[in-house]
Amino acid sequence: MTAALLAAVAAAVGYGVSTVMEAVGARRSPGAGALRRPLVLAALLLDGVAWLLSLLALDRLPLFVVQAVLASSVVVTVVLARPVLGARLRRRDVLAVAVVVVALVVVAGGSGDQPAVTPPRGFTTGMLVATGALVLVSVAAYARGGALLLALLGGLGYSGAAIAARGAHASGDLLATVRQPLAVVVVVCGAVGVVAYLRALERGPVGGAAAVESVVEVLVPGVVGVAVLGDTVRHGWAVPVVLALVVAVAACVVLAGSPAGVAAEDAEPDAGRVDGPARRAPG
Repeated sequence: MTAALLAAVAAAVGYGVSTVMEAVGARRSPGAGALRRPLVLAALLLDGVAWLLSLLALDRLPLFVVQAVLASSVVVTVVLARPVLGARLRRRDVLAVAVVVVALVVVAGGSGDQPAVTPPRGFTTGMLVATGALVLVSVAAYARGGALLLALLGGLGYSGAAIAARGAHASGDLLATVRQPLAVVVVVCGAVGVVAYLRALERGPVGGAAAVESVVEVLVPGVVGVAVLGDTVRHGWAVPVVLALVVAVAACVVLAGSPAGVAAEDAEPDAGRVDGPARRAPG
């Protein structure tokens, strides 16, 4: 469990650091030119490393733990945005950072080492159908959908990628995982998450979009993991873990609306955010 949890934390740190790196690069070269800057390219490489670390975490930890830890990447972004981007950090942001850290300790303590299990019959088919439906709805909403709807679809995309990654890891080694149909779900859902979330940032306030995406990205995979994929909570820890998840998500929502977080997001409209699912392609 320790190695998997460290992998999840390292992935969250990587996503948060890459967001700030992309923001700095975008400020120096606005528009598509940012993609030619070494700093931005290094940030994208860091995103890829963080993604691989998240896969390692998903192989040994429940979805609700991994997703909650990855969502906390906003903590890293907000903390670094002050010295690097000169953004303002409110008192409530400092408190929210402390709350997230404490809540994640409780969540991790209530999980334990839980290797991925073989998904139930019909899981792959269901994921493929759900992915197809998500693509159709996202295409229809792209042109005229509101920011919150697009953020919801982005969160569902990242959720689908995380759920599929957890299910796919039960197949055995990495090569076997890549060869199965769930790998397609990871890629397609990750792409939907990136496109829909970036569109949401274009059409509405960053804080609201980030809040919706973060809540969906934690709650949906967590529920599916427990109900379908055999994720469990240690005996006697159910109430503390649920409360800790709610508190952690609420604190992340507060941080999503922080001037520091908004500054980092607004500085990179064209370079994009891979980390968040990041964003994170697998979850």
